[in-house]
Amino acid sequence: MIIMKAIRVHEFGEPEVMGLEDVAPLTPGPAEVVVRLHAVGVNPVDAYIRSGQYRPDLKLPYTPGLDGAGVISAVGSEVKHRRVGQRVYVAWSLSGTYAEEVLCKEFQTHPLPDGVSFAHGAAIGVPYGAAFRALFQRAHAVAGETVLIHGASGGVGIAAVQLARRAGMWVIGTAGTEKGEALVRAQGAHHVLNHRTEGYLDRLQEFPCGKGVDVIVEMLANVNLDRDLGVLAKGGRVVVVGSRGRVEIDPRTAMGKEAAILGMTLYNASDKELAGMHAAFVEGLANGTLRPVVSRELPLAAAAEAHHAVMESSTLGKIVLLP
Repeated sequence: MIIMKAIRVHEFGEPEVMGLEDVAPLTPGPAEVVVRLHAVGVNPVDAYIRSGQYRPDLKLPYTPGLDGAGVISAVGSEVKHRRVGQRVYVAWSLSGTYAEEVLCKEFQTHPLPDGVSFAHGAAIGVPYGAAFRALFQRAHAVAGETVLIHGASGGVGIAAVQLARRAGMWVIGTAGTEKGEALVRAQGAHHVLNHRTEGYLDRLQEFPCGKGVDVIVEMLANVNLDRDLGVLAKGGRVVVVGSRGRVEIDPRTAMGKEAAILGMTLYNASDKELAGMHAAFVEGLANGTLRPVVSRELPLAAAAEAHHAVMESSTLGKIVLLP
């Protein structure tokens, strides 16, 4: 019998609960495809799910992972828009991407343009999806507005910088190291601030014209949210992409500016919203305006090491597993 390798989680807990196991091969249903994976994306949400924080109702055992890229190896009888041998990236799946193969609905796969590596394709789904939803589907950002992107050297931050620049926005990013600052600048940010510097947000008064920022993409709301409200322009919006605890704010600051605090999760995106963002990603990859950054590549068996690393604030870009 043909077997394949996959990471399996039999109980929630620390990264070491993940183990590489032999599993049965996958067979597509009528509207499904099987993708032979060449690269797998690692996201913080994978770690939250594994720990039991996000999906305690998830049936065990399971294979982690939402992102990947590879070549379609089998298609169901009703599949019309994908073919065997086609290069694709995967954003969500039916079986989990930390494996040699993954089972997907037809439109959980998206064409991967020639010239874009599988590792870069595996860096698209969650980071670019979260950034796109935050900027355009929640904040309704438009050309000419100013955006502040906290943690712009991480996977979602890099995606947000590139997407905002492509949309004609004035982009300010933050990072915590000189390497991170250089990386954010290389992605197209007009200004870069070091968020480890005392009073760094005071520099926002210097630009643009001291009117405040229109949109803030917030990766660590429990630390930054109250201060965010103070630097918004009138009618400004903060989109909370990530938070690791509770926070106290002064609502009067938001009242005076008629500001909005918006939550965001990809789980709430409709099929139409997902189709729209991925159409933009495929085009951006093809024309070179979207350029995922991969910081580390590890073997699939090193999934636990990858989960430890992805939770470190010093991660620059995306961590990728290679099946």
